[in-house]
Amino acid sequence: MIAITGASGQLGQLVIEDLLKTVAALQLVAIVRNPAKVSQLAERGVQVRAASYEDKAALVHALTGVEKLLLISSSEVGQRAIQHRNVIEAAKEAGVKLIAYTSLLHADTSPLGLAEEHVATENMLQQSGIPFVLLRNGWYTENYLASVPPALQHGAFIGSAGEGKIASATRADYAAAAAKVMTQDNQAGKVYELAGDNGWTLAELAAELTKQSGKTVVYQHLPEADFKAALLGAGLPEGLAALLANSDVGASKGGLFDDRRQLSELIGRPTTTLVDSLRTAV
Repeated sequence: MIAITGASGQLGQLVIEDLLKTVAALQLVAIVRNPAKVSQLAERGVQVRAASYEDKAALVHALTGVEKLLLISSSEVGQRAIQHRNVIEAAKEAGVKLIAYTSLLHADTSPLGLAEEHVATENMLQQSGIPFVLLRNGWYTENYLASVPPALQHGAFIGSAGEGKIASATRADYAAAAAKVMTQDNQAGKVYELAGDNGWTLAELAAELTKQSGKTVVYQHLPEADFKAALLGAGLPEGLAALLANSDVGASKGGLFDDRRQLSELIGRPTTTLVDSLRTAV
């Protein structure tokens, strides 16, 4: 059996859809905080089990009989290390044979502040004694697509990434990679640095947005503090605004770029291009 944590999230649902193409529904366990959110999966035969990252006892119960676990990193930045420890300890108690973890691209050398909790989790896995595989995911293209509407409205795409190249891919690309790893043998010990085939700068994103929309959009580079302030002004919470601004600065230092194309090699097709993603967004 294969279990997926965070199965009601955007990535989790995509992974399950990919797995259902090759794995019987009864062999899949969707672990969610609120089973009602994935009632459609239960109707299709997927085992839905209730457990949160905070409830270790519930996690042990949810992982009973599971051979492989996809630990999708928690969305609660600042709480991840504690939450992931609960999952890893529960997996050990339940006898899970392999954990795949969605980490961050080049987590061990990343300039992004976001890397800290990922590195801590990788260390926990190393110390757990459970065989594991690391899916070090780069940036989701969707992280930037959310800024397309205001960019079109104001004629400017703001950020702090400078000329840093961003080798992003879509959630669907990363989900396909996770599903592939969960269904292949001999994955223990592997570290995948997963990123899009082609890197791009925010200036190039603005130029492509101009081309596709017919409205002039320019990239406006801001210092980290100013970018954070702009995000706060747009209504983002303090923590998320700080995270995004810091990540953009990390991108300016090469933290979101990789050109080894391990992602497309793993999924057996090119990653979704920025051009195609923007076309959908526009």
